[in-house]
Amino acid sequence: MRLGTDRARCCSSGMCVITAPEVFDQDDADGRVLLVDPTPPPALHETVRQAVEACPCGAITEEIGPG
Repeated sequence: MRLGTDRARCCSSGMCVITAPEVFDQDDADGRVLLVDPTPPPALHETVRQAVEACPCGAITEEIGPG
């Protein structure tokens, strides 16, 4: 799993941080998503998928495959 974020699309809802704080954070300046771990370990994949689905603006992308 490899993740990407689009900060321009981010609406600062914080759902990603609430769902997977090990992988996402919010910028103190504007509240937008910060990607802490773009390649989370397998143990977090299901939680990260929930965070991707919970994002109301579709600012997080998931690529399944190596890395």
